[in-house]
Amino acid sequence: MGSKFEMLNYRSNGKLLLTGEYVVLDGAVSLAVPTRYGQSLSITPSSNSKLIWQSFDYNDQLWFETVFTIGENVSMLEPSSNDISKTLLQILKTAKQLNPKFLVDQHGFKAVTRLDFPNNWGLGTSSTLINNIANWANVDPYKLLALSFGGSGYDIACAKHNFPITYQLITDKSSKKSRSNVKDRIVTPVKFNPIFKEDLYFVHLNIKQNSRDAIAQYNSQKGHLNAEISEINDLTEEILSCTRIEDFNNLVEAHETIIGSIIKQKPVKHRLFNDFNGTVKSLGAWGGDFVLVSALENPKSYFEAKGFKTIIPYSDMIL
Repeated sequence: MGSKFEMLNYRSNGKLLLTGEYVVLDGAVSLAVPTRYGQSLSITPSSNSKLIWQSFDYNDQLWFETVFTIGENVSMLEPSSNDISKTLLQILKTAKQLNPKFLVDQHGFKAVTRLDFPNNWGLGTSSTLINNIANWANVDPYKLLALSFGGSGYDIACAKHNFPITYQLITDKSSKKSRSNVKDRIVTPVKFNPIFKEDLYFVHLNIKQNSRDAIAQYNSQKGHLNAEISEINDLTEEILSCTRIEDFNNLVEAHETIIGSIIKQKPVKHRLFNDFNGTVKSLGAWGGDFVLVSALENPKSYFEAKGFKTIIPYSDMIL
């Protein structure tokens, strides 16, 4: 946490889940990559006993501001019906439960967050915030995530690491509650730098998908997935060692078919891009955020003509 009067700076990477969406919650080995885009948190001590919080977007515009009183307890200076204020207060209270020494200093703080990507991109506005606050509070970010937003935690692993990883939860198969059945996690650095990466792109679907809602939907309808998880594990391993884009495309399409059958949804290419000469794969919660596109010719004109203007080459997105 540093000394009482020094300025503290933290930064966390954004994330994308290339394989294992949804089934990562049930122990599938999933490939995740940190992004060049992320979020920073700077902490400056102040002379009062308040926490002044300011959040700036990627255009350096202030979009959120609030004030908390700190000490033995954390509370809002003035009652607020703002959901963002309530969520942030809950995160800070949870961090304090995990480390009672957090925010008990006699002085106050000014906290400033800065996103370097639009907050509707789905690259981890929440996970980068959780990881930054956990670092400041000197608590386990996975625990802070589990007690706040929930989820698999792969996004926290990406926030902390500057290289591709495989991520696997060791779960209690007898429990159906994803938030309470995690026994351990395995985070493994991997080499994933495909020689055909110049033919890979990320395209934003102009929709911000709610991960918590998608997880709840998945948990409500999933059945026994041992066979499917085994298949996804094999596909992840094959994708990691893949050297030909034709093989990569086949593996991606097989992955889309398996996940689509589990969550009872059509793959995104079938729904939106049936005439596209290439491969399209959903990332994370289906129906929004970014998709991964594989194409031998630059697909920019195709997607722009359909109204999708955010098209980022693989190397510009991934660390």
